[in-house]
Amino acid sequence: MRILVVEDEETIAAGLRDNLEMEGYQVEVVEDGNTAESLAVRGDYDLILLDVMLPGNDGFAVCRAVRSAGVRTPIIMLTAKGDEPDKVLGLELGADDYLTKPFRPRELLARVKAVLRRATHDAPPSPPVYTVRELTFDFQRFEARRKDRVLPLTALELRLVGALLRRRGQVVPTGELMVEVWGRDTHLSDRVIYTHINNLRGKIEADPSNPKLIVSVRGVGYRFEG
Repeated sequence: MRILVVEDEETIAAGLRDNLEMEGYQVEVVEDGNTAESLAVRGDYDLILLDVMLPGNDGFAVCRAVRSAGVRTPIIMLTAKGDEPDKVLGLELGADDYLTKPFRPRELLARVKAVLRRATHDAPPSPPVYTVRELTFDFQRFEARRKDRVLPLTALELRLVGALLRRRGQVVPTGELMVEVWGRDTHLSDRVIYTHINNLRGKIEADPSNPKLIVSVRGVGYRFEG
């Protein structure tokens, strides 16, 4: 699998390359946001490791451009320790996960493997197509549409909506949702899951501020209505 590493700190970039190549990944390293954006929007990579602070366009701008181009390549943002707003913004822009500096090589590899596993996971079981009002979720083609328009859902967002649709009308507890979508080896805060849910609502709800499809059940989880 091919991984694009976007990191301007030479020591960190070299460490990322070495650790990933030792696991058998093909790695390309770039140091600035402008180059990263031009490469990433082609969709030629299986994963992007994207630092927030970069020369030229920052990581947020690169992430926004990739998702605006309809590219669903999984993205792991690299953020400074304690920068919670950066993490939330990255997730809202379409990143799949984040890694806080400084990080251990084992944590890096675990996150990479988890994200790649989710991205290449088999499509949900039948029925492969769900229709909800004007929306169609096709898990054979792995895409979502509103009438004839393809919606810019990421692979993770499609897995998330799939997990909710398979128990349509039932409350899916947050913990079960995390295991089903992110895997047992991933530990996320409720805030991170909410951020992904909120981002998903922004793409499929008629009025994201007053959601009618994905309903929150306080203290328990989420339910897909319709």
